Amino acid sequence: MSMLHLTEGEYIQHHLEHWQLNLQNLTLTHGQSGFWFLNLDTLIVSILCGLFFIVLFGAVARRAVVGVPGKLQGAIEMLLEYLDNIVQDTFKGKSKLIGPLALTIFVWVFIMNFMDLLPVDLFTAITSLFGVHDFRAVPTDDPYMTFALSITVFLLIVYYNFKGKGVIVVTRELLTHPFGKWLFPLNILFRLLEEIVKPVSLSLRLYGNLFAGELIFILIALLPSWKLWHLGLAAGLVLGFIWSMFHLLIILIQAFIFMMLTIVYLSMAKVEIHYYCRGISAFAGTGAIRAVPLLVINTGEKLW
Repeated sequence: MSMLHLTEGEYIQHHLEHWQLNLQNLTLTHGQSGFWFLNLDTLIVSILCGLFFIVLFGAVARRAVVGVPGKLQGAIEMLLEYLDNIVQDTFKGKSKLIGPLALTIFVWVFIMNFMDLLPVDLFTAITSLFGVHDFRAVPTDDPYMTFALSITVFLLIVYYNFKGKGVIVVTRELLTHPFGKWLFPLNILFRLLEEIVKPVSLSLRLYGNLFAGELIFILIALLPSWKLWHLGLAAGLVLGFIWSMFHLLIILIQAFIFMMLTIVYLSMAKVEIHYYCRGISAFAGTGAIRAVPLLVINTGEKLW
């Protein structure tokens, strides 16, 4: 498909279609939707971003020096220290998984987001040499990818719930919180909604911001197609630079938010909620006693 012969609408549609594998008949296609279509471009780029993260941090770790570190080692050490402080301040309890998980989420999501800053036609021009004309290079612009990330976090939340509290405590919370045991159907409904909202909000927040950013880049790339070609090219360059600087902040914030909410949700999963019927209040002139619930939070840690 030649980019020079596309209308504006076809150009936008072209950049919003994935290179896909039909799992039913194992044929390559594009622009389809459904359970049996695997977005190969998302899979390939996300794996490459993960490998880049592993190779980069592994190389720095192998060449680390005790004395005065290089610029890259110093930057990574600052990042590790910053994330370690966030985990210690946010996560209630001790876990060898949370620190590496926070680092992996932040760096991996940031690298995948950063692909949105590359020229919109760069990857398509490269893959077209191999006969692939539809290729989207931003994995987090694919809802399948963001939902995969958030569902993984959700499974960790479930795991930490049962590991930190046990089956009995989780069941009691499910049936009695927040309205008491007599309204257990409503308690179950509220708990299910609360848990389902977590992965959905994580996924859609990341996807929505990256999709909007990519769409704006595509619209900016269309500016030179105006009849006033030179004016459109100049406007495209200026607007592209301005939006790139602003979008760099967005992709950084979105990676941080995804990481931060993951830590918060996992910390909440370890928190045990107890309701004790304590407290006395006198009804007017009767001296009757009424139980008042007292909320106590137990993180499983000793306070001294």
